[in-house]
Amino acid sequence: MNVHMAVSSPPGTRRVTANLDSNLLRKACSVTGEGITETLSIGLEMVRRSAAASRARALRGKLRLDLDLEVSRERARR
Repeated sequence: MNVHMAVSSPPGTRRVTANLDSNLLRKACSVTGEGITETLSIGLEMVRRSAAASRARALRGKLRLDLDLEVSRERARR
């Protein structure tokens, strides 16, 4: 009889199976000083940030801001 125990992940997480290059994973864990899960989370966050930075760079020179710098630099007096 084959009995499988359900392993549940904490809310907001997803359990995945992936085939990863073992040398790359070992080196990445060495760089982060963390375990596999933490290292993968750091890598995924870096991918997300890179995409956001690319979108921000694409806006360079396309936003027109009408600001009075002198007024915006003044602090409210107490």
